[in-house]
Amino acid sequence: MSSDEISSLATIRSFIRRQGRITAAQQYALDFYSSRYCLDPGHAYDFSEVFGRQAPLAVEIGFGNGDNLAKIAAANPDKDYIGIEVHRPGVGRLMLELDRQGLSNVKIYCHDALEILEQRIPDNSLHALYLFFPDPWPKKKHHKRRIVRPDFIDLLARKLVSGGIFHAATDWRNYAEVMLNLLSANKHLINMSKTNSYCQKPDYRALTKFEQRGLRLGHEVWDLIFSKK
Repeated sequence: MSSDEISSLATIRSFIRRQGRITAAQQYALDFYSSRYCLDPGHAYDFSEVFGRQAPLAVEIGFGNGDNLAKIAAANPDKDYIGIEVHRPGVGRLMLELDRQGLSNVKIYCHDALEILEQRIPDNSLHALYLFFPDPWPKKKHHKRRIVRPDFIDLLARKLVSGGIFHAATDWRNYAEVMLNLLSANKHLINMSKTNSYCQKPDYRALTKFEQRGLRLGHEVWDLIFSKK
């Protein structure tokens, strides 16, 4: 990836940093648990040293309140996970859950995911990369802010190991169609759907409260799962 491509990834933000309301418990976690769970985006880590072992590594971009990441990590104690989220209330909430369950196989970056992927995640190192319900930026003039675009797909393909998966989910049909077309066009990726379209939701992806409410209202959700050749 050229310096110009990296610059474009870094300068066109796919998120708006909203502070949101932090509960007293979340603030407590941010104050007292960050040293245990959070990683410094300015430091280059050897993740085998961070986790104290060699294990398959996965990343979730924009983990929200952390329910899905905590569920996956608890179900797979033999694997390690890195969550990336810019919103501090969600980071605090996830740390509370990690502490409650005594999970030691999750670390967190509270930072821009694209910068972390580019600068801190080694090439050919991820067994999975998850992107669930990214901001759809529904207005056409804002589509350039969507995180899934050709340069991002090139980046994620570089970070995955052979056989590693990229799993995205969205409840916006247009975004789902765009993601399907862009992912299918990448020569390094294979659609895991038998029909070369969308996949059924795997059990490991937790249903969010927002998603459950949408499903009750008849909204659709599209899961896309691609594997690196």
